[in-house]
Amino acid sequence: MNEPRHHSPALAEPQSDGAGATDAELEDFLASHGGVFFELQERLGLLRRNALCSAKRALLFVGLAWGVPLLLGIPRSFLLDIQGAYLADFGVWAKFFIAIGAFILAEQQVEKGLRAKLSQLVRAPIISPAFIPKAAAIVTAALRQRDSRAAELGCLALAIFASVLSYLNFHTADASFWAVEHMPEGNRITAAGWWSICFSLPLFVFLFLRGVWRHFVWARLLRGLAKLDLRLVATHPDGKGGLAFLAQYPNAYVFFVFGMSCAIAAAVAKNLLHEGLTLTTFSMVMGGWLAIIMGFFAYPLSAFTPALVRLKEEGLALLGAQATQFCRAAERKAIGRNVFIDPVPEADNDLSDPAKHYEAYRKLSTILVSRAAVIPVAAGALIPFAIAGATKLPFKEVFSVLKKLLLL
Repeated sequence: MNEPRHHSPALAEPQSDGAGATDAELEDFLASHGGVFFELQERLGLLRRNALCSAKRALLFVGLAWGVPLLLGIPRSFLLDIQGAYLADFGVWAKFFIAIGAFILAEQQVEKGLRAKLSQLVRAPIISPAFIPKAAAIVTAALRQRDSRAAELGCLALAIFASVLSYLNFHTADASFWAVEHMPEGNRITAAGWWSICFSLPLFVFLFLRGVWRHFVWARLLRGLAKLDLRLVATHPDGKGGLAFLAQYPNAYVFFVFGMSCAIAAAVAKNLLHEGLTLTTFSMVMGGWLAIIMGFFAYPLSAFTPALVRLKEEGLALLGAQATQFCRAAERKAIGRNVFIDPVPEADNDLSDPAKHYEAYRKLSTILVSRAAVIPVAAGALIPFAIAGATKLPFKEVFSVLKKLLLL
């Protein structure tokens, strides 16, 4: 029996001429290339078209964002026994050291991971060859969105807005710390504070928003491809119609999620730990953050659920009918007739037993997101919160919460 295939009736069948020539176009989606910021770094010699030089750039940007304020604050930066010291500020470490470095390092992993998943759609092929030209057009549109100047300027504008808010917060501080000198006549922002306002914080916010935007572009690309003719097969050993490899794409974002989580965990720790933190509140915060991360990555994958549902429903219906015919034929061979006899005699067709296929269709998962596929990214999201919580709560209790959430 032929496996049912998913078709999209809303799309007209495109011409298949030249489909092979467009295979390479689908593999040209380089998630970390393109855009104004990429071109600026290329002109400055920080990267090349064929080499992102992530490690070198991570060291440079961390040095500028975290190292320069450290040097500008000498000698106070190295005095750990004073209140509000630079090296004792977990928020600074989280945003300017860990997060910025992680965002830059993530670019290579994200680009490599997403390109591999896109290539597999063609190599299998999951996308029907006749629809490869339309798939290439979807990738081309995604590349235009990736390179959007308006999008990166919007990210920059929001980063500047965050700096303005930071400037206003510095002037309302009621105590001196590395960025502000509190005086009766008014607060004075230090050289390190000005650098963080003008460079470090905008860079952190810009890299974060740019990464989120590019993931949104990837999400739209996947959701567009999900509407094409997909050659899914329920008996595939991955249990997801042959799409399980797509469910693993979030793990390409481990560095990005870890950096983002460090910054947010530091902010949560600053606001919650001083007020007293209960295990219940801590569990809710970690569970809520994990739900946000899972939703972030489940959105593009959810577009494939309708195709998998249709495959499962139509396959079970067809195989159920074949199973009835096969079992009635077996019943006639066993007892000479059917217990329930039809008015019209049935022909004994040579049908195979569909039991194994039926069981495969019955067990087919219609949701691509799975715990096993996202454990690395879930760990990257939760470990920073666990470290922050362990400063105020017993380690065993914190570890227990972390373990339960990873096993959900």
